[in-house]
Amino acid sequence: MGSIKVPLWYWIVSVVALLWNLIGAMAYLSQAYMSDEVKSALPAEQVVLMENTPAWATAAFAFAVWGGVLGCIGLLLRKKWANTVLGVSLLGILIQMGYSFFMTNAVEVYGTAQGVAMPLVVIAIGLGLVLFSRSALKKGWIS
Repeated sequence: MGSIKVPLWYWIVSVVALLWNLIGAMAYLSQAYMSDEVKSALPAEQVVLMENTPAWATAAFAFAVWGGVLGCIGLLLRKKWANTVLGVSLLGILIQMGYSFFMTNAVEVYGTAQGVAMPLVVIAIGLGLVLFSRSALKKGWIS
């Protein structure tokens, strides 16, 4: 592992990806532990949507964000398991967004930017991280 030189951009991508996933983890925690006071400030449709989210969709959200955080830590530690964990994260993203797109009225409630564009960005980044870690594995940057 020490004999293969990893390019600087690998470290930059890994750190930025970790920061991105930490933001996702903060979003998860703020939603999971949202106080009634905060909920009362939100539009009623958003509260109904959040409160009616099934446990499996919330679990997918948790796997998505915590898998992303752990996977990015794995990239920084140059561990090959980062690829597997980022794959689990992507699966969580796809399940969560699939629920949001096809089983709710989230697009109607949140609008196009938050209901469509942001989920597509999250999917693209999740897929990008899996491909990035797979490439790093093939190049021997993680092992």
